[in-house]
Amino acid sequence: MGSTYSVKYVTGEGVAERARLKAETEAILAEVDRQMSTYRADSIISVFNQAPAGSCLAVPVEMLEVVRAGQVLAQESQGAFDLTLEPLLNLWGFGPQARVERVPTAEQLAQARERSGHRHLRIEGQQLCKDVDLQLDLNSLAAGYTVDRIIGRLVELGVDSYLVDVTGEIKAAGKKPDGQPWRIAIEAPRDDQRVAQRVLQLDGYGVSTSGDYRNYFEENGVRYSHTLDPQTGAPITHKLAAVTVVDPSTLRADGLSTLLMVLGPIKGPEYAEQAGIAAFFVTREGEGFVTRSTAVFEQLFAAGDKQ
Repeated sequence: MGSTYSVKYVTGEGVAERARLKAETEAILAEVDRQMSTYRADSIISVFNQAPAGSCLAVPVEMLEVVRAGQVLAQESQGAFDLTLEPLLNLWGFGPQARVERVPTAEQLAQARERSGHRHLRIEGQQLCKDVDLQLDLNSLAAGYTVDRIIGRLVELGVDSYLVDVTGEIKAAGKKPDGQPWRIAIEAPRDDQRVAQRVLQLDGYGVSTSGDYRNYFEENGVRYSHTLDPQTGAPITHKLAAVTVVDPSTLRADGLSTLLMVLGPIKGPEYAEQAGIAAFFVTREGEGFVTRSTAVFEQLFAAGDKQ
């Protein structure tokens, strides 16, 4: 995944040996990489992406699970979430086949948009099918899915207190050996330094943050984020800098943070409130930031968690 992972757990009676936990964790990471990495020419997703329009490919059930979750988010949000943006990501310079970060022409954008759209992707039995020459990108879900998979295996091997982090997607449950809860910091969306904006106590929840402050380019004084709006095929241009979502499913938290980031500082909070999503929004205002959170988020994390 081109990043790091971390597994912290409390050992005790009935918990498997460290070497076995590590081997099982790395086996899951390797499996997800073989199936869903767009940076590997031999991965299953790359084989699907290279297949022509109108074709189908039998894929593992794990991959189908992730695609189904993405299609549900796409339908729930009327297309604000979309797994088929790979041609557009490459065009803007953010995908695995990207050549250069630059603003494309209107003609290039139109051609790439014809090759994307979640409505052109179908699941038929154990097969993934595409109606147009689209390319799938599961990077907005794969890390969260991997966290959930690793935790599922750790629990089977006797672990009941853990904090698992895969490329920044995190889930924790139980207590540390000293009886304290697991705590994680929500980072302020700043380019110049790393600052904790809020600290959360986690027990049984996954956390995902999406933002435009790490991966972007600038051209003629305009910032172009790696988060694309499926409705326009272009990077988001609003003032929402980051959004954090907390959900029992790290897979769903991962997708929802991207979805809300696309919707922006007005539609995002409205959507989250209506859908009962625990979300924390950070919006640029002048030289600083303004934060707001949903009612569900505040119910989960009382004022005592604030820093």
